[in-house]
Amino acid sequence: MNKKILVLVFVVINIAAFAQNKVIKVWPNGAPEHNGMDEPEEKFEGVRVRNVSEAEMYVYLPEEKNNTGAAVVICPGGGYWIEAMDHEGFEMAEWLKSKGVTGIVLKYRLPYGHHEIPSGDARQAMRIVRMNAKDWGIDPNKIGIAGSSAGGHLAATVGTRFDKEEKQGSVLIEQISSRPDFMLLLYPVITFNEAFGHMGSRKNLIGEGNNWELVKKYSNELHVSSETPPTFLVLADDDKAVVPRNSVEFYLALKKNNVPAEMHIFSEGGHGFGMNKKNLPVDKWPELFYDWMKAQKIIK
Repeated sequence: MNKKILVLVFVVINIAAFAQNKVIKVWPNGAPEHNGMDEPEEKFEGVRVRNVSEAEMYVYLPEEKNNTGAAVVICPGGGYWIEAMDHEGFEMAEWLKSKGVTGIVLKYRLPYGHHEIPSGDARQAMRIVRMNAKDWGIDPNKIGIAGSSAGGHLAATVGTRFDKEEKQGSVLIEQISSRPDFMLLLYPVITFNEAFGHMGSRKNLIGEGNNWELVKKYSNELHVSSETPPTFLVLADDDKAVVPRNSVEFYLALKKNNVPAEMHIFSEGGHGFGMNKKNLPVDKWPELFYDWMKAQKIIK
């Protein structure tokens, strides 16, 4: 074989090794509600997207010999106006895949005045993974959700407000629970309380003004119950964008309801570190999360 062809084949195989196995539309027959965005989707600054009007899932399946049976639906952050698909999405999925955990990056629709759309997409994604669990080598009782920053708010919304019982619908997927079995929250926006919430995420999700009913609805520390899944929280003490009290209040609510939880507050790291390596102690969080999954018997 020609040497140039050999090199090309190697490059293609190398790229494929780090690519997702499947790309799936969350609403293949059309979403039940349009989010109002008619402009073309736009990528910028690497793998960040905006103007998202169609939800998709990027599935990273581990090798069969390495498969633990666990899976994580990943919600990238971006203040509900963009999505950081790289270090808070694809790179996390690749790392999970290397550990034998299926990583599913969710590109959810952004709200644009329709506050229920992101969480509706995330719940549907959970149902899709559970529906395909057998075919994808996943244990339907080991499907978690992860999120960073506003993506953490989205994940926590799903983790505190899910279909508690199977719906009695005519469509099969409507009969599947959307409850995550565990949560991974990185420097999450938790509350829309003006005292310590992230006002940018609040504005982009529920709009301007003081609609106190919606503020309460999306202040996730107020909705923790005994049915909220076990949670692993990671943040930095020097985070000035989403202050640590967000995670602390959520942790206290979990403990009040006897939900298993572990929280790591690193001295440095700021906001938005994701899978970026900063040569700081915060870089240790993925292995700590892996150990926590073992301790929770999510993986062996």
